[in-house]
This record gives sequence, structure tokens and C-alpha cells, in this order.
Amino acid sequence: MSNRFDSKEVFIERYKQEVSETYGRDFEETFPAERYQVLGKMIRDYVGINWKETKNAIRKSQSKQLYYFSMEFLMGRLLTSNLMNLGIYDLVKEGLQDLGMDLNDMEEMESDAGLGNGGLGRLAACFMDSLASLDLAGHGNCIRYRYGLFKQKIVNNEQVELPDCWLKNGNVWEVWKPHHAMQVPFGGQLDAYMDQNGKFRSNYHPEFVVRAVPYDEPIIGYHTTTTNTLRLWDAEVDEDFVQAGQLNKYLNDVMAITANVYPDDSTEEGKLLRLKQEYFFVCAGIDQIIRSHLRAYPSLDNLGEKVAIQLNDTHPVLVIPELMRVLCDDYDYEWDHAWDIVTKTVAYTNHTVMAEALEKWPQEMMRSLLPRIYMIIEEIDRRFKYEVDHKGMGHVWNNVAILKEGQVHMAHLAIVGSHSVNGVAKLHTEILIHDVMKDFADLYPGHFNNKTNGITHRRWLLYSNPQLTKLLEDTISDSFKTHPEDLEKLMEHVDDPILQQRFMDVKLERKQILADYVKKTLGIDVDVNSIFDCQAKRLHAYKRQLLNIFHVMHLYLKMKEEPSFRIYPRTFFFSAKAAPSYMLAKEIIKLINMVADKINNDPEINQYIKVVFIPNYSVSVAEILLNAADVSEQISTAGKEASGTGNMKYMMNGAITLGTLDGANVEIVERVGYENAEIFGLRVEDIEEVKKENSYNAWHIYHNNYRVRRVIDSLKNGTWSSNPDEFQLIYNDLLLRNDEFYVLADFDAYVYAQRQVEARYQDKTSWARTMLINIAQSGYFSSDRTIREYAKEIWDIHPIPFEK
Repeated sequence: MSNRFDSKEVFIERYKQEVSETYGRDFEETFPAERYQVLGKMIRDYVGINWKETKNAIRKSQSKQLYYFSMEFLMGRLLTSNLMNLGIYDLVKEGLQDLGMDLNDMEEMESDAGLGNGGLGRLAACFMDSLASLDLAGHGNCIRYRYGLFKQKIVNNEQVELPDCWLKNGNVWEVWKPHHAMQVPFGGQLDAYMDQNGKFRSNYHPEFVVRAVPYDEPIIGYHTTTTNTLRLWDAEVDEDFVQAGQLNKYLNDVMAITANVYPDDSTEEGKLLRLKQEYFFVCAGIDQIIRSHLRAYPSLDNLGEKVAIQLNDTHPVLVIPELMRVLCDDYDYEWDHAWDIVTKTVAYTNHTVMAEALEKWPQEMMRSLLPRIYMIIEEIDRRFKYEVDHKGMGHVWNNVAILKEGQVHMAHLAIVGSHSVNGVAKLHTEILIHDVMKDFADLYPGHFNNKTNGITHRRWLLYSNPQLTKLLEDTISDSFKTHPEDLEKLMEHVDDPILQQRFMDVKLERKQILADYVKKTLGIDVDVNSIFDCQAKRLHAYKRQLLNIFHVMHLYLKMKEEPSFRIYPRTFFFSAKAAPSYMLAKEIIKLINMVADKINNDPEINQYIKVVFIPNYSVSVAEILLNAADVSEQISTAGKEASGTGNMKYMMNGAITLGTLDGANVEIVERVGYENAEIFGLRVEDIEEVKKENSYNAWHIYHNNYRVRRVIDSLKNGTWSSNPDEFQLIYNDLLLRNDEFYVLADFDAYVYAQRQVEARYQDKTSWARTMLINIAQSGYFSSDRTIREYAKEIWDIHPIPFEK
């Protein structure tokens, strides 16, 4: 029987039958959760035909395939996305209605897959959607984390981390593939020798082996046959490798590998676990690629012509030595031939210019955990030194060495072992080439290129904001759904007063949806006619949530001090997780919540300001928050944010960018014009000058700026907490460590920019026009454009030629 249903009636009949047969009782007697499970399975089965046809078409046409290695894939809920992409959303929705069911209730039963933390993982998810929608063969490779990052609760104003049990009801989208399992070895001894032909050989005796078992999820393209695969690896015991008397330790060690995203690496044990995770999914992923390739081709000689591997940041960089190991040890390739294949196959995306975020592993840890891999890295480093010397650039060696000061520099290994290194925004790439990676850019001038990030407009506009999508369809037709650059047609209509009013009505409807969510989940009443000012992203000092909350504190203190001073009502939304061991970030979360508690309960002030911290930031929270925003806070220290993608999501839904000239903000402003954004603060060149002259003094600002001093003093004088040491880490970071991220330097400029935003908002015609221009110019930031650039300029992959 076909898994397809081409009418509502067929769907209803099949659905009732499947539910009844699965649970052994009449449909009417089954539970909602059971009905959800069957619905998910039916959709997965429905797409099975496309999944099979995609694999067959790739095999028959011998199309080149991309494998995207990333430690994170923040997919979000998939029910709506999958139904929409398949073109059966309305059919299923109406069928469920006829059965007395609401599709929205079914959507709420799905957990956000706990496969990441922030922008890195969401970017990977957007890329997966675009690859399939553009008919490109591109698959994901990641770990099947059982407990995600963590579930965040706010208790007594502080972040509390709970396990994210996203798999407690299973995952309807995945297919377990135990027959594709493989072994991943760690530790132990390596016996190296030369054979009779003078070729290096080794016998490896690992001390710890784990089974990597894949779970595959279909990645469904928008109204296309193409269905790619996200492969998630779980760790299971290998019963042949349990040492006598070590059963419990072995079980715990195996389970730890796929328990959480980014285990705490502030301890040696945590570092070791992270390194295990990275090799685990790399080793398994490379094994899968090699096996798949050899099913289609007689040898690995053409691997670089048929496979592209993209490393999303430094976490998967062990792909390079692992692929060398497989080619040299398992398939007897000579080093130079193997190296040629590896460098043709692998490309690397850099996501940070911050030295502390560029991964480094202790050499001794790498040597102990991965002895053969470490030996290969040593040989890569030795040959690289020879190359540098022979290019007459020996003087830069200490800046580019892979092995130095007892550490393995993973970004250096990534650059040396790749044919392409890309940044993710124009400014970011310029900083890489002219500063952070300058010596590498001189060594390999053709390696470096820019690929400005993008977002899938399908999820972040079409599916999460149907009200705005309908307005756009009515105004410029629906070609933007498949050609997001066509959003620019909206420029012809931005001065239309009727459209402006309709847009403001849509925005108000989205603000009401967010207000209802906040009331239901947090019990806080917010005024939908106030300015919705939003900052939602990972909590890190460089992202400067502190600058945002300092401005809120400034407004409160000024209103308390000056009864004549009042502002246009504003609701400040924050949502962010802090890494469990990042104490400064957790203290900033506590400050935000204590300021919220004070202000929201002050009847004199709370009609002008509300502060809302939405806990447990996720894709699902973002889908409600971002399209309700009036103001998009993108206020990182200039030169620190590689790109950002939240800025693009806000822009696409009609919010003004309030930001520094950092990351993709630069390109947003290039498109909309300075008059349609609010830019403030030090620029990259200003900060470089201050650093060069060593002229920055946070104490000087504190002593000479009353507004700054009033805010900082309020941390200790009982305004927000009766404990004067409550916010000591924040105080120390700003004044004793000289304000590394220039919060105080940019404070006055930020306060002024916020006043400008307030004035703009009150001119509703001008405000609506600005918002419409932002939407019209947002098509460039679709991940479809980004992926086309990767496909053409790095991967050399082309649309799958399906037979008609």
C-alpha cells in the first residue's frame, strides 16, 4: 500500500486505521500523545518515497555530495516545516479538524530537538533546509545528544540547569540504523614499525572502544523531491571491549559521550570528554562517507571529485587527520596522494576571531586519547614547517605552527588541511585576512573567502509569521517564497499608507501573540502598544547584554531621581542561556532578573518600563519572540561577532537594527541605509587605535561620567539587592579588569541611540516605512543565497538531476 495520501478523505481513513492498529483500540479511545506519534510516523513514511528517490538519483547520476560536519544542529520543531515543505499542511490540518483535533495542539507536543546551543547550530539547520530546497545533495553529521545543552529555569532570579529530556517521548522523525554501526577506538598503545618495503605500519591496541550507531532524519526540501539526511550518532556499548571488573565504569564512560552538548570543560575530565565527543562523531562520519563512496566507485582516488566536507567551526577538525589515517593505514595510500585527496575534499568555516574561542587541545591529552591521530598531526605539522621554510616565511612559523607551547591549535590544522577557509560576514573575513589569520592569508592567499551567513526564510518568515506572509503575498505576489530576493519588490510600495497601516496591524497581532505567551508562562502583563525591545542570544560578555540592562537601570534611576522625566512605554525582552561554568554570564542573568523584579513591581515606573526574561531560549521561543520585535538589539563589541543571524531574522520580520558596526550588521546597514537602522558606538578601527595606544581607562569614565557612576554604584548600594557583594563579578570585570568589551565606553552613545529609537517610533508613518524597507532588503540574507555561493565557489555541487 502506498504511503501517500492525496486527499483529505484518504488521510482521515489511513490515519484512523494506523492509530487504531498501532495502539490496539478504537481511534476515539487513544490519547493525544499517541495520535501525535502516529501522525509523525505517517509523515515520515510519506516522505520515504522522496528519500529513496533522492538516494537513487544521486547514485545514478553520480552527483557530488556535501557532508556538513557540525557539533550542533538546532532544528527546532519539524512538524509544521515538514508538512509545509511537502505541500500537505492544509490537507492534514483540515483532516484533523474533521476528526475534532487541532494541528496546533499536535505541534505543541513536539519537543525542540536538544542538538545545540545557539547561532552555530541554527545556521547548520538553516543550511540543511536550503540545501534540500535547492535540490542539492547535502547531508548533516552530528551527535544524538540525549539531554541537549540543558533546560534553563530561573529560580530566585538565578539560572538553574536541568536535564533537557527532549527524547522522553521518542523522536518521530528518526530512523534507527543499527546495521550501519561502527567501532570508535580511544586510548591504548600503538606499535609502529616499517615493513619490508620501508612503508610505515602500525598496530593499534585501544583501551576503550564504543559503538557508534546512526539515527537518520529526513531533511525535506520545499516543494521538491529532494530529501537529504541528517545523521545523528549515538554511543552504545561494545560488549567485546569491557575489561573485567570495569563494567560500571565502561557503561558510564560510553553514556557520557552522547549525554550533553558541550560538557563543562573547566576541568581536565570535561576537556577529555569534549575531545572524545569530537573524535567520536568525526570517526563515525568519515567511516560512513568512505563506505558509501566505495559502494558507488571502485576506489577512493576520486573522493575529492565526488565528496565535499565542510567543517562548521573547529569542533570537527579531526576530520583531517582521521581521513589521512583511513587513506594511509586502511587503504595503503602514500602520504602525498592521501594529502592531495584530503585537501581537495575538506573546507573550513571560521566562526570567531576571539583567541580564547579558537580551540586548542593539550598535546599530551591528544597523544594519550588518540595516539595514531596525534602521530599524523605531528607529521602534518612537520611537513607544514618544511613548506613554510621553503616559501621563505620561516619568520612567521611561531604564529602558524599547529603544535606549539604544548597545545594542538585546531584552527591552524583546519587551515592547513583545507582548500577553502571562509568567514561568515564581510567584516569578519576582513579581520581574519588582515589580522587574526594574516600570516596564513599570506601563505595561502587563494584559500580565504567570504560567505555571509543567511537564514531560511521558510521557517523565519513563511511558517512562523503567516500574518506577514499573507500581507506580502497580497502586495507583491508569492514569488518570494522560492526567490527570496523578490522581497525587494516591496520597495515599490513602502510609501503606501494603506500598506503601512496593514503592516502595523500585523505587527500588533504578533505582539499580542507574544504578550499572551508571556502572560501564560510568566504571569507578566505587557503593553502591546509599548516598544518591544528584544535581545535574545547566548549570554556572553562580548554580546553585551550588560550594556542593555545598564541602560534599563539608567532609565529607572533617572525616572526615580527626576519625576518630570518619563519615557515612551517600552518592554525590554531578554532571553539567553549562560554556560554552566561561566560565572560572570550567570551573574548578568541574575542582575537582569533582579532589575526586572524591582521595576515590574514599582507602580510608579512599571507603566513606562517592563523587563521580561524569557527562560530556556530555544527555536520555538524565537519563533514567537523575533517577529513581535520592534527593536533588534545587536550590540556586540565591534569586531567580536563574526556575523550573527538573529539580526537577519528580526530584519526579515520588520524590526529596526539597533547595533554596532559588527558582523553582518555592516551589510544590513549597507542595504537599508543608515536612516533605516540605528548604529552607535566604537568601530573596529577605533578599538584598534585605543588598544595600540593602551589608552582605555574604565576608572576614568566611572569618575567622570555621572550616569555611568550612578548605574555602577547601584550594583552595590542596595538598589537591586540588599547584599552589596551580589554583583561583585560584574563590578570587578568592568573596573578591576578594565572593561574588556568597552561597555562603559559605548554607554553614552547607546543611551543616545535609544532616545533616537524612541523618537522614531512615535512617528508611525516613518516607522512603518523603515520596517517595510528592512523587510524588502532582507531577501539577500536568505540562506538560499549563502548556500548557492558555497555550492558554486567551494563545494562544486550541482542540483540533483531527477528523471522526469
